Amino acid sequence: MPRAGTPEPNRPRARGDVLAVLKLLALQGADHTAVVLTSRELGEKIGVSQQAADRYLLALEKRGLLTRSLAQRRQRLLLTSAGMDLLRAEHHAYRRIFEGPAKVSFSGTVASGLGEGRYYLSQPGYVLQFSERLGYSPYPGTLNIRVRAEALRKVALLTGWNGIRIDGFQASGRTFGGATCFPARMNGQACHLIHPDRTHYKDVVEFIAAVCLREALPVKDGDSVTIDIEES
Repeated sequence: MPRAGTPEPNRPRARGDVLAVLKLLALQGADHTAVVLTSRELGEKIGVSQQAADRYLLALEKRGLLTRSLAQRRQRLLLTSAGMDLLRAEHHAYRRIFEGPAKVSFSGTVASGLGEGRYYLSQPGYVLQFSERLGYSPYPGTLNIRVRAEALRKVALLTGWNGIRIDGFQASGRTFGGATCFPARMNGQACHLIHPDRTHYKDVVEFIAAVCLREALPVKDGDSVTIDIEES
């Protein structure tokens, strides 16, 4: 049994060790293609024993940060999206230290959604949190903006930002998921990008505001809009 204050044998000793392994593998190209490496080679590169390196890899695999597969006497290592998200978050933290709050701008087109926004935004468990944390009760319904791949990459950067958390809850025998909100401006109109923990959409970003955005802007399906977001 590990002594108090000592690392568990099946996981890296600290966050720094996790980042060191992920950073090394990313620099080797494991962010986009499998890298063939032995535990001994990895250990030599990060300054630990072969056994320690193997434990690191096993722990990171269990956490879903990388995948491993055998390739003769070596192993093929590939970072997962979760592993890359961890590196992006670290990169963003350093970038904010040296460059200040981040900003992103992108364009998209107005699109009709599944019609679920009105139902979810009217739930008391959400309404109370929006009022307390955003400072207003949103118009019951989201405005959906369809975006292309380049814009989606910019939106993905927000996962490393400090957003406004809306917690999930249970009511009437149902579970309602959480979400993260980011202050934004759409064609100059104040609003929030809302990123649900669970979503049906792949190329659509949702927005909420104190007013009906379709009427306030005004816009209709197919119209182009520009979104500006600055980290709070």
